[in-house]
Amino acid sequence: MLLDGPASTLLRTTAPSKSPPFLYGTAWKKDNTAPLVRSALTAGFLAIDTAAQPRHYREDLVGQALRDAYREGGIRREDVFVQTKFTAPGGQDVRNMPYDKDARVGEQVRASLASSFRNLRMRDEEEERGGEGEEKEGTVIDCLVLHSPLRTMGETMEAWGVLEGYVPRRIKRLGISNTSLEVLREVYEKGRIKPAVVQNRFYPATKWDVPLRRYCREKGIVYQSFWTLTGNPGLLRSAPVAELVKGAGVGKEVALYALVMSLDVAVLNGTTNEARMREDLEGIRRVDEWADGNEREWVKIKNGFRRAIGEETVE
Repeated sequence: MLLDGPASTLLRTTAPSKSPPFLYGTAWKKDNTAPLVRSALTAGFLAIDTAAQPRHYREDLVGQALRDAYREGGIRREDVFVQTKFTAPGGQDVRNMPYDKDARVGEQVRASLASSFRNLRMRDEEEERGGEGEEKEGTVIDCLVLHSPLRTMGETMEAWGVLEGYVPRRIKRLGISNTSLEVLREVYEKGRIKPAVVQNRFYPATKWDVPLRRYCREKGIVYQSFWTLTGNPGLLRSAPVAELVKGAGVGKEVALYALVMSLDVAVLNGTTNEARMREDLEGIRRVDEWADGNEREWVKIKNGFRRAIGEETVE
């Protein structure tokens, strides 16, 4: 009941059990990135979010952790949803970036992708023969996200057009992050390949993106939330969260995650605590089981949460 819908479908893999719509977020992990990704995979996370942005991410260490996991067995490449990003110069550290800051937009995108394909290759010894277009072989990325709109709409669409050339052979789907509804609508209407993902802060300053998320539902776009806990201290103290804590017997953080997921939102979870990784996954499953057996109370709690963020209620 809790985990059905486009968000779960996007992140569901060939693994035999349902996978909650969590992505393990790798920002700010620095030199601890590889062991934390390995811990997340061991705990049961099957979706990893990173970026070609050395300022905040170690995409190379994400790739190393994934290769180690594939080599040791138990996890196959097709079991894991791998998502990375192209970050424009404004979001980069000019002393350490995967392309020439003075290059044209298209050249920046291609160089960034070449770096990502190399970092996220399946085997250490694999040489990238990559490039643009369907005829090329090599690393496949499940989702490539524009980390933010570029300086102008023209530049944004130029970058999007370059990314389209890699779909579906090298990149399965495209997305955009830190976007407004106006920009998203324009990318959707002008793009040959439609956005499959939006990744935004889910917090009061944007009024929880209610109109934007409505547009995503209408267009079949999966909304991914970040800052879900950090940006919502008020929601953590809200009555619907407290009611779910009491009913399902989970912590308030898991209760908030579950209520956000009930909006068909895929949630980024970047905990560095190995025990919490397992607790969060198990807690979501516990809420799912409780909701199946307590449908009337679950609908009441969901509607209370929806009213708290200005969302339409459900029957």
